[in-house]
Amino acid sequence: MVLCSASMAEAEPTSPPLDRDPPAGGSRWSDGVGEVWRQAWPTVVSMTSYTVMGFVDALMVARLGPTEFAAQGNGGIWSFLPISLVFGVLTVVNTFVAQNVGAGRGTETARYGWAGLWLGVFAWLFLLLPWAVLLPLLFRLSGHHPELIDMEVEYAWILLLGGVVLLGGKGMSHWFFGYQRPRVITAAALAANGVNIVANYVLVFGEEGLPAWGLPGIPGMPALGLPGAAIGTVIGTMVELLIPLAVFLGPRLAAETGSRQVWRPDFRAIRDLLRIGWPAAVQFGNEMACWTIFTTILIGSFGTDHMSAGWAVLRYMHLSFMPAVGFSVATTSLVGKWIGAGRPDIAISRVRIALTLAVGYMTVCAIVFLTARASLVSVFIDDTVDAETAANIIAIGSGMLIWAALFQTMDAVGIVYTGALRGAGDTVWPGITTAVLSWTLLVGLGWFLVVRFPELSSQGPWIAATAYIVLFGGVMAFRFERGGWRKIDLLGDLGQEAARHAPLGPAPPAPDGSAVVRDILEDQVEGPPGRGTRGSGGSPTA
Repeated sequence: MVLCSASMAEAEPTSPPLDRDPPAGGSRWSDGVGEVWRQAWPTVVSMTSYTVMGFVDALMVARLGPTEFAAQGNGGIWSFLPISLVFGVLTVVNTFVAQNVGAGRGTETARYGWAGLWLGVFAWLFLLLPWAVLLPLLFRLSGHHPELIDMEVEYAWILLLGGVVLLGGKGMSHWFFGYQRPRVITAAALAANGVNIVANYVLVFGEEGLPAWGLPGIPGMPALGLPGAAIGTVIGTMVELLIPLAVFLGPRLAAETGSRQVWRPDFRAIRDLLRIGWPAAVQFGNEMACWTIFTTILIGSFGTDHMSAGWAVLRYMHLSFMPAVGFSVATTSLVGKWIGAGRPDIAISRVRIALTLAVGYMTVCAIVFLTARASLVSVFIDDTVDAETAANIIAIGSGMLIWAALFQTMDAVGIVYTGALRGAGDTVWPGITTAVLSWTLLVGLGWFLVVRFPELSSQGPWIAATAYIVLFGGVMAFRFERGGWRKIDLLGDLGQEAARHAPLGPAPPAPDGSAVVRDILEDQVEGPPGRGTRGSGGSPTA
C-alpha cells in the first residue's frame, strides 16, 4: 500500500457534508432497493465469506473424526465468549461513524476507528488472556471426556492468543461499514478467507494431504491436526485486519478523516463506544453464554454424537443467518446515516426493504433444511466413521434441522430489526430482551426439558431454542414499530421533530437518496481525492 507524503499526512483533513435533501423522482421502491442492495451486498458477501470459511474449516476437521469435530465447536464457542462482549461494543463504531457521515462530520469518524482498535488491545490484555487461564478449569467442570477436554483447551487457547487481531479487524470492519465503504471489507474478507482455507489445509493435513478429496500433501510439512485449524484461522484474521487498516491509513482517507493524526488513545471516544455499546455487549455476550451452555452442556449431556450432530446443524444455521446479519449491519449503517441526515423517513423505508430481502432468503433456507436434512448432516461424517455411529448422528441432526427450519423466518425478523434499532442508538432494549429471553427460554426451558422430559433427548433443547428465537423476533419488531427510538439523539442536533413525525406505517418507501450512494461508488472507482462527481456537496469517499 502506497503511503502519502509527509505534507499530505499533516494536511488539514477535509470531509464534504452529505446532502440532506436527496433528489426525488424515479421509482421510489427501486431507488430504495438499489441503495439497500448497494450497501448490503458487500456486507452480505463478507458475512457469507466468513461462513463459508467456517464451513470449509469444519469439513476439514470433520475428516479427523467426530471427537475433533466436537472439540472444534466447543473450543471455538468457549473462546468466543469474552470476544463476543467486545464485538458488541464494536458494533456501535458503525453507528457513530454512520451518523457523523450523515451529519457531514466525516472528520470525526477517524477518532472512532482508532477507539475501536485501542479498545481491542485493552480487551485482549485484561479480558481475553485472563479468560485463557480459566478455560481448563471450566472445561473440566463440563464433564466431557478427558481426551475431548484436551482438544477443546488447545484449540481455544490458540484462538484467544490471536484474539487481538480478530478484535482489531472487527473494529475496522464496522468503521468501513459506517463510512459507507463496505466493499473494502468485502475484499479483505475474501482475501482473508482464501488465506485461511489454504493455511488450514496445509497445517491440518501437512504431508498426509486429503486423499479422500483427491488433494495431495505438502512434502516436509507436519500434520498438526486440530491445532493447525486454529492457527490457520488466526493467520486469516491477520489479513482481515491488515487490508482495511492499510486503506484507513492510506493517503485518501488520511486527507478526508485525519486518520494518521488521531492515532493516540482517545478515551472520550472509547467512553462513547462503551456508553452506547455496553447493552450490545451484554446482548452479544449474554446470548453467546447461553448458546455455549446450550451446545456444550445441555446438548453435550447426551454425548459426543449429539454434540457432533448439533455442530453440523449450527454450521448450516450459519449459512442461513450470516447473510441476514449482513443485511442487519447494512441496516445499522443506513439507519444511522439517514437519521444523521435528518431523514428518519428514509431510514424506515430502508428497514422495510432489508427485512423483505432477509426474510425471503432465510425462508428459502428453511425449505432446504426440511427437504434435505439427512443429506445435509451426512456431509460432516467421514467415511471412516462406523455405520452405526454415522446413522445415529444423521438421525439426531435431521431432527434438529426440523426445529431450525421452523424458526428461520422469525430469526430474520429479529436480526434485521435489531440492526435497525442499533443504527438509531436504541441498544438497551435489545440487550435486556436478549438477557431475559435467552436465560428463561434457551437455558431455562432447555434445562427443564432435559431434566423432566429426558425421552426427548437433545431435541428438547432445540424446542426451547425455537421458542426463544420466535419470541425474540416478535419483540424486536414490536419495539421498532412502536417508534421509541425516535427520541434518541446521539449527536445532539439531529432534528428531533423529523424523527418524531416520520411515518411508521406500511407505506411505500419515501423518495430516497440513492444518488448519494451511487456517487459514493462512482467516486471510489473514478474520482481522485476531493474530486468526486458531486463536488463540495458529495459525501465522504475514499
